[in-house]
Order: sequence, then C-alpha cells, then structure tokens
Amino acid sequence: MHTDTIFYQIFLTFHTLLFELLGQPTENADGYQFTSVEVKAKSFRFDDLR
Repeated sequence: MHTDTIFYQIFLTFHTLLFELLGQPTENADGYQFTSVEVKAKSFRFDDLR
C-alpha cells in the first residue's frame, strides 16, 4: 500500500473502522489482522522488436 499510506495508517490505528464502514459488527475486528502484503513477480517483456 505504498500509494495509499494514509489509509493504511488509518486502518491500523482504528482497526474497527473498516467494519463500521462496511456495516459489519465491530466484534469481527478482533480476529482480523490488517496487513499490507507485496507480491513480486519477474517481468517478461519484448524489447526492440521490429
């Protein structure tokens, strides 16, 4: 979440906020862990094809 760092920090600080926004019981937030996972993969590209 490099581009959305403000939202990441807000949800980390107010961990029940996400459930409030979704209209879900805030008790569900007790078992929820908010993380930002980055998955990297090799890129494949064709350079200078003519």
